[in-house]
Amino acid sequence: MGKAVDVNDENFESEVIKATIPVLVDFWATWCGACQTAGPIIDKIAGEYEGKVKVCKLNVDEGANTSTQYSVMSIPTLNFFKEGKVVDQIVGMTPDFETDIKTKIEKLIANK
Repeated sequence: MGKAVDVNDENFESEVIKATIPVLVDFWATWCGACQTAGPIIDKIAGEYEGKVKVCKLNVDEGANTSTQYSVMSIPTLNFFKEGKVVDQIVGMTPDFETDIKTKIEKLIANK
């Protein structure tokens, strides 16, 4: 089963920007309650979309430069990347969080 890849300021470019498939990046923190709720959902999605979408997690405390670069102001923030650029985003936990993520992923992989 697929697993989310931990990224940080050092490996963000190689893991996300240069990825050959679309990438979902979860900006999170250990002290964020909503992030703890989102984590298992993100991991589940990583397994379901393995090979179609790369799923990464960036702890904002360990990736402060990258978080600032992408103007992450509240967490969880999910950025959807395609060909190195942010093409969609979810900020915070939505009522239908898992469904919302899957809808955005399906749109992302359909628009090749």
